[in-house]
Amino acid sequence: MKNIKNIIIAFVSILAISCTDDIQDTNREALAPETAPVLLTPTSTFNTVLQKANQNNLATSVVWNDATYSGTATVVNYTIEIAKAGTSFAKPVVVTSTTNRFKEITVGELNTAILTAGLVPFVEHQIDIRIKSSVGTTGTGTAQYSNSFAIKATPFPSWPNWGIIGDATPTGWGSDTNLDYDLATQKYSITIHLTAAHFKFRLDDSWDVNYGDDGNNGTLEAGGSDVPVAAEGDYKIVVDFTAKTYTITKL
Repeated sequence: MKNIKNIIIAFVSILAISCTDDIQDTNREALAPETAPVLLTPTSTFNTVLQKANQNNLATSVVWNDATYSGTATVVNYTIEIAKAGTSFAKPVVVTSTTNRFKEITVGELNTAILTAGLVPFVEHQIDIRIKSSVGTTGTGTAQYSNSFAIKATPFPSWPNWGIIGDATPTGWGSDTNLDYDLATQKYSITIHLTAAHFKFRLDDSWDVNYGDDGNNGTLEAGGSDVPVAAEGDYKIVVDFTAKTYTITKL
């Protein structure tokens, strides 16, 4: 009988604590957006050419004024977003997140975000940048967005940079013509006007890694012979550097 009495007392105590918590929760002021963050830098004067050799270097410092929320004080989360200029952030890409009101962005971080947004390397792009603030684990109903600036940046490819060089190409043996990379097929290609001469494939505009074709049979050999072009005309070249094969088709 004594044990039953103790159990009843314990149950009543737990119920009382639960009810007290419910009352406190009811009295708490709900969080609500109040003032959106204000992006200060970078501004529309920002223009940079990103380079792979400097990918760990500072690209820019993003700074903004704090967002404010009415209600119980809590930590505010900030997300730096970019998108192709003029798209109204229809498909925003997250660069990084922080709880501070500033963030240093490396060349590599900015480059990855630009490529993720679907923009191609070696081309200057206009990109919108803004700050999103939120509170809580999901941020549902608390998101606020800053003003945006349209910055300019030229990304580098995150995949190996292969090109062709030779007296058959428009720039001769003096400089490379970059090949385009297809993420779906993982092959490189180019449509180009060639003269009746020769060319080779090389990596990162350097002779340290280059390929030719010793047998002129569509297979690549490291440091191999120059690839001959029999006649002047427009050609499509497709290369698989994993399989070490290529095709050259006159159009």
